[in-house]
Amino acid sequence: MTGKIMKNGERKMSKNERMLTIITSDVKEDICQRDVITPEIFANVFLHVAKEHDVEYEEMARKYISGEVEKFLKLQTETTDTVNKLSQNTTDAINAIESKDENTLKSVLSETKSLKKELERLKESLHTDELTNVYNRKWLFEYIVTKEKHTFKTDGVVALVDLNYFKQVNDTYGHIVGDKVLVFIASQLKRSKGSVVRYGGDEFLIFFEGGYDSQEIRKILSQLREDIVKKHLKARNAEFRVSFSIGVAKYFAGEVLEEVIERADTDMYEDKKEIKKRITGIEID
Repeated sequence: MTGKIMKNGERKMSKNERMLTIITSDVKEDICQRDVITPEIFANVFLHVAKEHDVEYEEMARKYISGEVEKFLKLQTETTDTVNKLSQNTTDAINAIESKDENTLKSVLSETKSLKKELERLKESLHTDELTNVYNRKWLFEYIVTKEKHTFKTDGVVALVDLNYFKQVNDTYGHIVGDKVLVFIASQLKRSKGSVVRYGGDEFLIFFEGGYDSQEIRKILSQLREDIVKKHLKARNAEFRVSFSIGVAKYFAGEVLEEVIERADTDMYEDKKEIKKRITGIEID
């Protein structure tokens, strides 16, 4: 069963999704402490953590995957219906032009405009992260880098944003509050005017294509962070604050995405140390 959309536009996760999120968070904490990870080690850790949560992983995963397939099939059906309608409109338009039927042409034009909006909506849904409403990895590999070699198509600057103490938020207030924090951070990052991508659980990439200066981008994001740190977020009659670390790297057409992200991650190292000296947790002093 897939997540549902609540009245305020946020997506309510299903029970299976929620448990998978919790298990994944615990697995990430475990493997981050290891120097070497192989697929076998990852699988064993995942199954061990699932067992600790009294979860029959295979059954839960089957239900989750079934829900994802159902969602995909629905999108596929909507896309097929729209394409078929567009094809019929094209045929009607050709017939109307040949017969000089102006009334039919007007009708076809109106319908085509409506179908264009529907196609744009479907395209947007494919490229949008369901939770945070920013771009997803599919968009990244469609517009920023090539699908085959993951090389950049143009020059620009990328910023890597990593939330600090995010596990502490989840452990203290729960994953629903954690999701709301991700939605909040994503909405604030959009103010940078860059293209925001949810790259991982609590990691975002922001792309600035063209002749941007790395220091200029760092200054913009640092000011955004200062604004965010000042905000008091509320949960369970308590208040807390959140922050993030920033890494910035310039990239050039033809460079490999993973190598550039590694540079940004290295650049983040000092920034993370400094921000954690100032803000030692999520609680408001």
